[in-house]
Amino acid sequence: MKALELTTDTFDSTLAGTSLPVLVDFHAEWCGPCKMLGPIVEQVAEAKEGEVLVAKVDIDAAREIAMRYEITSVPTLIVFKDGQPVTGARGVQTKAAIESMIARAAAPQT
Repeated sequence: MKALELTTDTFDSTLAGTSLPVLVDFHAEWCGPCKMLGPIVEQVAEAKEGEVLVAKVDIDAAREIAMRYEITSVPTLIVFKDGQPVTGARGVQTKAAIESMIARAAAPQT
């Protein structure tokens, strides 16, 4: 499954419409590191299908969402659970690091 491209119109409803953790890749077309991270995010989307919803947000097209989550640099990854941000990271991450973030978000919160 490919990562979903979310917009300002679809962001909130997508997060509210799933019980799965949601990995969101905040990116921009002009961002070199984002282009490096993109294929890794797609690999995670395929490997974790059914366990996590993987989505992308273009910060230039969805400025309101970027401002809401104070995205000041790209790429930024945030894992949401029940519509709330749980964990995140900035910069290019390894597949293992991203999967670890997802596992932490999926674990029962104490």
